[in-house]
Amino acid sequence: MHMVSDPEWDAFVEQHGHFLQTGVWGAFKSQFGWVVERVGIFRQGRLVAGAQVLFRPLPLGFSIAYVPRGPVLAHPDPDLLVELVRDMDGVARRHRAIFLKVEPHWEDAPEARTILRAAGFQPSPHSVQPRSTLLVDLTPAPDEILARMKSKWRYNIRLARRKGVIVRPVQNEVEVDHFLALMKETARRDGFPIHTDEYYRRAWQMFGQGDTGVLLMAWYKDLPLAGIFVVRGGTMAIYMYGASGARERHRMPNHLLQWEGMMWARERGAREYDLWGIPDEVGARPEEWAKRTPERTDGLWGVFRFKQGFGGRIVRMVGAWDRVYHRGLYYVFRQFMQWRSR
Repeated sequence: MHMVSDPEWDAFVEQHGHFLQTGVWGAFKSQFGWVVERVGIFRQGRLVAGAQVLFRPLPLGFSIAYVPRGPVLAHPDPDLLVELVRDMDGVARRHRAIFLKVEPHWEDAPEARTILRAAGFQPSPHSVQPRSTLLVDLTPAPDEILARMKSKWRYNIRLARRKGVIVRPVQNEVEVDHFLALMKETARRDGFPIHTDEYYRRAWQMFGQGDTGVLLMAWYKDLPLAGIFVVRGGTMAIYMYGASGARERHRMPNHLLQWEGMMWARERGAREYDLWGIPDEVGARPEEWAKRTPERTDGLWGVFRFKQGFGGRIVRMVGAWDRVYHRGLYYVFRQFMQWRSR
């Protein structure tokens, strides 16, 4: 088993992995009850595979083990994954994990599912991260990115500017408070669960003020209208959190916010912008939904209608997979999760 230092791990993830496998994300989650461990496989002194594993303690000394958007492989090699899983098993058993959940950053394909089954994983009924999403290509010139959007979205981006909306990064704790108030308003209006104030505040403090991430707010005069939290890992940027108020919505602040988020990411080398979460029914049938606008507006369907206008590619990930160590306790945990979801 090989432990991995912070610099070599972050360099590896920057090239091959996802933001949720970065050291700063692990350090952030450790502030909220998770224990972080890393394992890696080296070839000729070079890291070729690894995983940052998060452990959530449970009663009686047990835990659950979770690898968000990982493990990370330099190249798709089933034998390499099997070797890495042996190391993850050792760490998981030391923490008395009931099961190990992975959510690789791999697009759904028969080959991906075959590799995971060969490594001893089974499809999980419980996902943590969104399985289906929209990815906007940031490699063209800005005018071409705009041209790929629906015409109404291009119009609304320009309209927001004409109507006096200003987008800029949050600059202090007082402005963070405005974002938190908008998050609570959004949660009440749309029925979405949110984290605690301290969770978002700590995220801004740890990775929301540099090239790793940014909290953008849209303002009209001195009135905060909406905000988005965008992070970057490697060549992908992710729209992780968003909030909007009910006032001045006719000024279209949310369209301009997403555009500015894309430009912030593009300027820092991101090649794709992940709009982070659409109904999984869309991802399961991308050909049907590529040009079809849903009639439904409830839940994620309304979110999809908004995100669809930015011209992204529908992508479905391979999803969550579990490697079970204690079948009886795993069954109890699954029953608990079903009860909690109801």
